[in-house]
Amino acid sequence: MDKRWIYIGDAAKHCGEEVEIRGWLYNRRRKGKLLFLLVRDGTGIVQCIGDEKSLGEEEFSELDHLPLESSLIVKGVLKEEKRAPGGFEMNLLSAKVIHKAEEYPIGKKEHGIEFLMKHRHLWIRSKRQVAILRVRSRVVRSIYDFFFERGFVLFDAPILTPTSCEGTTTLFEVNYFDDKAYLTQSGQLYGEAGAMALGKIFVFGPTFRAEKSKTRKHLTEFWMVEPEVAFADLNDMIELGESLISHIVREVVSNCGEELLTLERNIDSLRRVEPPFPRMKYEEVVALLQKKGADIKWGDDFGAPEESMISESFDKPVVIHRFPKEMKAFYMKEDPEDSRLALGFDVIAPEGYGEIIGGGQRADDLNYILSQIEKHNLPQEVFKWYLDLRRYGSVPHSGFGLGLERTVAWLCGTEHIRETIPFPRMLYTLYP
Repeated sequence: MDKRWIYIGDAAKHCGEEVEIRGWLYNRRRKGKLLFLLVRDGTGIVQCIGDEKSLGEEEFSELDHLPLESSLIVKGVLKEEKRAPGGFEMNLLSAKVIHKAEEYPIGKKEHGIEFLMKHRHLWIRSKRQVAILRVRSRVVRSIYDFFFERGFVLFDAPILTPTSCEGTTTLFEVNYFDDKAYLTQSGQLYGEAGAMALGKIFVFGPTFRAEKSKTRKHLTEFWMVEPEVAFADLNDMIELGESLISHIVREVVSNCGEELLTLERNIDSLRRVEPPFPRMKYEEVVALLQKKGADIKWGDDFGAPEESMISESFDKPVVIHRFPKEMKAFYMKEDPEDSRLALGFDVIAPEGYGEIIGGGQRADDLNYILSQIEKHNLPQEVFKWYLDLRRYGSVPHSGFGLGLERTVAWLCGTEHIRETIPFPRMLYTLYP
């Protein structure tokens, strides 16, 4: 690598030096005999100032008419300039155009969301989208750090599965040679096998739900991190979830200041996110919602309006636990103190961003699991391996799943979840 070639993100280390930056033309303007070029390289944006005398008439003219997103190499002396975009400025000595772009379809004018989604491969170059995707990257890094620092083992679950984990109505079916397979809804069941082998593990990967939903909180393909811990109970998981969320928030606030500023995010609200979080039983939340005027009764699930009403009452994420058993999956452990309830919990994000964690204690009794599989009309044969976990050294164990995109949406303050993943998959979105 050329020693003079630097990334804009490292500009502070090279003030006063003559350097080379390789990137794309983000914007340009001319003021008299001065040319102002904004060049981006993925790590930041730098303002380059050139004049006709230094550049030469021909090069000055070419740059003055260069289409946006043309690729180029610029050379010059860097200096700090707080008024400039990015906080640094380059006195341009030369510029070499690598590729002259065609007229860029995403210009300065406003575009509708349908147009932007069709040009998602270009939209992600914009300043706001770059900021969101950088926050996403930091969230992913913080998740890995959190679990590795606590001795968890990364455990990879299959994408192709023989049956459902979260209900058969939201499965994507695919041909698997002479058989059928399904895209995974969750790595949890396999994660339980991992916990029995390794003690404490986490699965982290894409999951798929064929939900015909068009809300701002749903994707058909999204990422989840799913820890599973042998010998852990419901309270252990709630505390782990609180610690994980708090760790993620601290890492983003500490390391993504520029991105959050670009997104105009209220950082003060994020700084308040420290454990313990408020905790409420399901029945207490129903009473709260009824008091607020919601048309809800015991046994009803919480939709987006209810989740927003819940979050209005708190400035932190709120933990809701002990849901009606009928609302939860077959593998959830029954509350020994109330057979109507399951030892499950959800974490609702502040500001109306909805559920970001769902989990709880798993049923560890073989006969109970068998009865639940029958009750849910699930094929026992495909769960034979899962039932073996209750036959050979069953122990109390617990886990949860945290949705990456919903968490990023909340941290960034985005209006819609589609901005939190490079290429979102939704009900009517499969291209590009």
